[in-house]
Amino acid sequence: MQQSPQSLKSVLTSGDLRRVHHIALNVHDMQASRYFYSHILGLHELTGDEVPATLVDLVAQGKVANFVTPDGTILDLFWEPDLPPPDPNPERTFTRAYHLAFDIAPELFEQAVEVIRQNQIQIAHGPVTRPTGRGVYFYDPDGFMIEIRCDPQ
Repeated sequence: MQQSPQSLKSVLTSGDLRRVHHIALNVHDMQASRYFYSHILGLHELTGDEVPATLVDLVAQGKVANFVTPDGTILDLFWEPDLPPPDPNPERTFTRAYHLAFDIAPELFEQAVEVIRQNQIQIAHGPVTRPTGRGVYFYDPDGFMIEIRCDPQ
C-alpha cells in the first residue's frame, strides 16, 4: 500500500509538549492592564527578584509587566502605546494576543523544529538561542503566532 505524503511527515506525539510556558499580550494602556490583571483577576505581579533577569530592564522602564497564573504560567504584558483599539466585534478579540508559547524538553527541540519544517509551516522567527533557552516562532492556520521553546541544556 502506498503511503500519502502527509503520512510520511514526522509529528510531535501526545506528551512531547509539556505545558504552556508563557502567554504574551500587547497592551495599549499598561497601567489599566496591570490593574485589571492584578486587582480584578487577582494574579500575582512579579516584582524585584521575581522578575526574569532577561526582562528586568524592560520592567524598570515600564515597558513590560509579568504576572503568574495559579498553575505557574507566566503572563507577560508588553506596552504598545500605538496599538489601535480592539476590534468591536467580540469574535475577533483574539487579535490582541501576541503569541502562545509551549515548553518542550531541550532534547526534543530540534525534532520540533524539523516537524515544523517538514510540514511546510512558515517560521516567523528563529530558531533563536537566548540565555533563557531556545525558541522558534511560527503561525497557526489563522495566523496566530505560536512558540515552542525549551530551557537551556
